Amino acid sequence: MSGAAWHARIECGGAVSGAGFLVAPRTVLTCAHVVQDREWAPLTVSFPNRRDLGGLTATVAVHGGWAGGWTDPGDLAVLELDREVPLRPARFAPPGAEQGGAHLVAYGFPEGYGEGVQARYRAVSRTLIADEWLQLEAASAHGQPLAGGFSGAALALPDDRVVGMVVQASDEAGVRIGRMLPTEVMARYWYDLGALVPAAEADTPAASGLLHALVRRAEAAGVDCRPDQLYRDAAGPFAPDPPAGGFPSLREAAAYVQWQVDDPEVVPRFADRLRALLEPRPPVPARPAAWAPIVVELERSGEGQEQVTVRVSAYREGQRRPVGVERLPRGDVRAYVQQRVDDAFGHLAQDAEALLTFVLPREWLNEPVAHWECGPEDATPLGCAHPLVVTDRSRHRSARLRHQLAGRWRALERGPGKAVLHRVDCGSAERPLSLRKRLRDADAGLAGFGAPPAAAPEHFEAGVNFPVPVLLWPRTGCASTDHAGPCAGSAFLDALGPQVAGVPPAELPRRIWHLREEAAATDPDGHWARDVQLLWDDPRCYPEPPASLHTPVA
Repeated sequence: MSGAAWHARIECGGAVSGAGFLVAPRTVLTCAHVVQDREWAPLTVSFPNRRDLGGLTATVAVHGGWAGGWTDPGDLAVLELDREVPLRPARFAPPGAEQGGAHLVAYGFPEGYGEGVQARYRAVSRTLIADEWLQLEAASAHGQPLAGGFSGAALALPDDRVVGMVVQASDEAGVRIGRMLPTEVMARYWYDLGALVPAAEADTPAASGLLHALVRRAEAAGVDCRPDQLYRDAAGPFAPDPPAGGFPSLREAAAYVQWQVDDPEVVPRFADRLRALLEPRPPVPARPAAWAPIVVELERSGEGQEQVTVRVSAYREGQRRPVGVERLPRGDVRAYVQQRVDDAFGHLAQDAEALLTFVLPREWLNEPVAHWECGPEDATPLGCAHPLVVTDRSRHRSARLRHQLAGRWRALERGPGKAVLHRVDCGSAERPLSLRKRLRDADAGLAGFGAPPAAAPEHFEAGVNFPVPVLLWPRTGCASTDHAGPCAGSAFLDALGPQVAGVPPAELPRRIWHLREEAAATDPDGHWARDVQLLWDDPRCYPEPPASLHTPVA
């Protein structure tokens, strides 16, 4: 049996009208104009390399919408045969494989060649004409031109993998150009084709088929997939931007991932996220039920100090759901966070208590995120509207430190359930290693600093890297350089101690929230708690492995 027996001849009314090719046991692709007379003439498909199969009656199952003019788009028809044929269907190459001067072979049926003849052409460039066609030119000055009877023929690489279909041929002598529909354009008019075409050389039709099956399941189930956000979470901040106005449907987003993004890992990531929406995993029993985190992660994008990558996600039933990811100038971060945090609440259960968690680079841990307004029409500080904590990005991603933290949280719960405040006074002369030993010997669960991290970086790093589950400090610190007597930092710790004494560590975000509300309501400029910063990090509230923080799954 010929390996390319899938080449088909199309007859409409007893005369050869064009070519086609088998893509499934009962499915043949051809041009819509090849079968334009189907309403009053019988439509027959035969396979020249398998004459024993004879002519098979066919009907048009899908029409691409071609309106009848040579420059009208959608010149595609999907034919359904009256029975299956025992032939191996055509295989497809990934989009773009026709470039680089590759010779493309078409099998057509011009007048006088009922058994067929072949022509060799190549694509002029990757640029689409009118966003529809690629231009073809003859591979040599001699040989068979693309005359009538080639319309609908597959254009195949030397290894017989198909890259597109001939849609315009010329009957004029000496004309040696034509046009083709590449596979990614054909898939616009017949969505099922995308399941047969690999997205990249490393991809397989099975991977593309899985993606399309998931899309169909999501459409049938009516799942709210937020196509733009699903694309951004799978593709990452450095992928091509979505089309202007976003994706009108999940189907368009999946096609864009498959045809427009060069990264071969994006298709499986997109499929994984879509599958997570369709097949949510059971809740993680180790996660404390008290909080429903909304996570805002900031990091430098690698394009300079002023470029920031922002990721926002929400947890529901122990699973992380993506809300937004964007690379922005630093000055635009606050507005973006306001919008996406608001969106994140739509992912939480109605009875869940949100915990806003800002995952920040260590040098940004003192950022006044608790003072950011809720939105352009609500000036309430986020830290007064909701429990809000920060955590160190490197600690949040370190498997070693997260393992240690989880153990310390369990130890706190097995103990009296209340944390003792271990003070690190403003201007302390204690050596960092001595502080680390003190915190370790005391099994410290809560450390209070009289100054912000930049004022005592070595002491602060001892608390972060030990690690202590909960750290507190005043953002504005102390203006005094002589700490021999009372100072603002000591006054802060003196006031803080009674407020956290006896409070279970898991409840501290709520307690600090109430203190922020009190400060804003009574003395927004002079209250000791007006600038309190809380680093609170229970890994069990964020059950994903650290690596997934780069690409959060829904």
